[in-house]
Amino acid sequence: MAERLRCLGSRWLGIGLAAAVSVVILVLGLAGQLTLYISPESVWFACTAAVVTLLGAIWSCTLPLGAEEGHEHEHGHGHEHGHAESGALATAATVAGGVIASGVVAAALVLPPASLSVELAMSRAGESSALFVGADDITLGVADTSTFGVGDWASVFATSTNTTAYDGTAVTLTGFITPADDGVDLTRLVIMHCVIDAQPASLPVAIDAGEYETGQWVSVTGTVRADADGALHIEPTTVEAVAEPGDPYEY
Repeated sequence: MAERLRCLGSRWLGIGLAAAVSVVILVLGLAGQLTLYISPESVWFACTAAVVTLLGAIWSCTLPLGAEEGHEHEHGHGHEHGHAESGALATAATVAGGVIASGVVAAALVLPPASLSVELAMSRAGESSALFVGADDITLGVADTSTFGVGDWASVFATSTNTTAYDGTAVTLTGFITPADDGVDLTRLVIMHCVIDAQPASLPVAIDAGEYETGQWVSVTGTVRADADGALHIEPTTVEAVAEPGDPYEY
C-alpha cells in the first residue's frame, strides 16, 4: 500500500501537475484571458504545448504505476543502505516541494484570473528606462505616432532629441492614474513576453492630483505639449473614468 501511494504521489508530482497546468492554460486560452499572463504572440505556443502535455498525460495513464521509476530502481538497488539519510532528505524536500506546487496549481484552478496590481506597477517604476519599440525612429524624430500607445509615447518622452517636433500632436490614450512628483501620471504596464518582465510606462498629464484616485482607469484625449525646457507632457481636453480594459497591458 505504501509503495502504491508513493507511486501515485510521484505520478502526481510529474505528469499530474503538468496536466493540471495545461488545463488552466487551455481554459484561459479559450476564454481569451491568457493574455493576462503572456503576450498574444505566445498564446498559440502555450496552447499547443498544453495539448501535447495532455496527450502525454493520457498516454502515461496506460503505464502501470511505478513503471516510469523501474529503471532508476534497477540501478539504485545496490546503494540503498549507503544513501538512506540522503534519501530521507530528498523525500522530505520532494514532499515539501509537492505541497507548494500543488497549492500553486490549486490556486490557479480556483482563483479567477486577474491583471497585475497598480501597486506592483508603482513598485517597479524607475527600474528601467521606458525604451520600448521604435526607439531609433523616435530619436530621429521620424516616428509615425498615429498608432502610439502609452508605452510608445513613453519612449518619445524619454528619448526624443527634438521634442518640439511632437508639440501639438493629438492623442487619445487609456491607462491608470499613478502619483508623480509634481502631479499625476497616466500609466500602463508593458510586457515583452509575459507578466514577469512587465514594466510600467508613464506619461505626465496635467490633471489635479486629487481629481482621480490612484489606480483609476481613465481615457485621456488631449495634446502633447513641450515645456520651455523641452520636457513633454499631455495637456488633456477630456478625461473620462473607464473600467479596466479586457486586455490591460501593452506589448
